[in-house]
Amino acid sequence: MTHAQSEISVGPGSVADAKASTASKGRGTTVAVLFDIDGTLIVTDGAGARSWELAFADLWEVEADISNYSDTGMTDPEVGRRTFEAVMGRSPSAAEFSRLLERRMHYLTQTVAESSGYRILPGVAELLPRLVEEGYVLGLVTGNLEAAAHVKLSRAGLNRFFSFGGYGSDSPDRTEVTRMAMRRGSVVFGGHVPPEAFLAVGDTPNDVEAAHAAGITCVAVASHKYDMEQLEASGADWVIPSLEQGLPPLSA
Repeated sequence: MTHAQSEISVGPGSVADAKASTASKGRGTTVAVLFDIDGTLIVTDGAGARSWELAFADLWEVEADISNYSDTGMTDPEVGRRTFEAVMGRSPSAAEFSRLLERRMHYLTQTVAESSGYRILPGVAELLPRLVEEGYVLGLVTGNLEAAAHVKLSRAGLNRFFSFGGYGSDSPDRTEVTRMAMRRGSVVFGGHVPPEAFLAVGDTPNDVEAAHAAGITCVAVASHKYDMEQLEASGADWVIPSLEQGLPPLSA
């Protein structure tokens, strides 16, 4: 497998320095790593779904199991809208959708805090600080609303590792969410960072598809709902059983 080794085109500043640092370790041009959250970094054990259920029950006294109306990898706004349409039989008004998102966020804080099955996935607690120490800048690519992403990460104390990201509140399109994270990464670095300088890490075929559509390589982790065979079939550039072994393309 070959990977592009193009020069990072930027003005003076930290991107070129980071590129030189990683290249000196034999790690190519990668300077930023983009992580999915659910199933890649943490598992909330249904806290997200439960928060939607509580929001619908609070506002309209209806039962709403989002698993019946959504798929893995969908963004939060898509999940909320599709579920509303299914249980209410119509599209939400702007006011209704605004109230739904607020109530969902209200309950998410509660359900994440109360989740007995919440856990950091194997290798994460060791990998993130090591990547930062080695000079990589870390970002997020997630279907969560930005606020929801940080609620989920907060319980594990992981927010501090991520300086930018792309979120479900940016676009319903996972590829555009990835591109948004890349644009924000360039802002953080202070200059243009090309696709070959990013690496994506996720646990679903949707993560792989979005990364490739955005022009970046992807490590798929068989840490949750998809096994290694399924992730290999998705076309991931690397497939690993967990993050305990680190990220293959960044290995010395």
